[in-house]
Amino acid sequence: MSCWRPAYRCGLLFAAMNMAAASAASAHDFWAQPERFRNSPESSIAMTLQVGHGKDRQRSRISESRITRFAAIDPTGREIDLRSNLDLGGSTADGTIRLTNPGVYLLVLETDNRAQSHLPADRFNRYLEDEGLTPALELRRRMGRMQTDGAETYSRRAKSIILVGSPDPSQQSQVTRPIGLALEIVPEVSPYDLSSSSLLPVRVFYEGSPLAGALVKLTDLENDAAPIAAQRTDNSGQTTFAIPRAGNWLLNVVWTKPRPPGGDTDFETIFSSLTFAAPKGS
Repeated sequence: MSCWRPAYRCGLLFAAMNMAAASAASAHDFWAQPERFRNSPESSIAMTLQVGHGKDRQRSRISESRITRFAAIDPTGREIDLRSNLDLGGSTADGTIRLTNPGVYLLVLETDNRAQSHLPADRFNRYLEDEGLTPALELRRRMGRMQTDGAETYSRRAKSIILVGSPDPSQQSQVTRPIGLALEIVPEVSPYDLSSSSLLPVRVFYEGSPLAGALVKLTDLENDAAPIAAQRTDNSGQTTFAIPRAGNWLLNVVWTKPRPPGGDTDFETIFSSLTFAAPKGS
């Protein structure tokens, strides 16, 4: 797998990215959107699953049979199975959850990998460029397949950090450590500890190891036509974002690897996201 973790210079920043840079991949961007990130104990929290950005943003049409995990990790690290709370395609929400005890919770959703995407060569190449999937693009060049249509099998991972009542600073470690997803964004400090600083360092893990060279994007969910910033992870899988103001935010990352020859698709891709609210003091 070393060929999929090349060393890249960190800190590559694309500010105010043009909407024209968005490709068909934007329809794959997937995240959990709670009605509120800050809640009182015992309150009901409506949740939707979202895809796309700007005028193309909509609720996901994913079927419940494809969701393999939907859970909340509570402030003590205990996992609460929430599959029974799903109501995909409901009139106003895709599910409602109730978190009883005060603290910071990590909402987690995983899907299977039965979805496929097939794109013409030019659109597939552009998608690889837009999502920073340089190793896949280089592989297509080496194999002389730049003019060949591209196909991938893909799955999704979504995390959302939800605050209930007043957080206990000593019980937020479930937010700042990997939980074993195949691809995940892990903040190194809780976003609810950003009152004294707007800097949010994050680390990306792929198949259990820090991932270098991944392009992580930051999007303001209240004005989400395009990311406000995108940065490559360094050799330790880390990058740092400045959260410019209070509000609701999305971080997302994509990674892929080649599949064995002879199948229906060329690549195995994972789309991963993290949503959270920045506190009023940031």
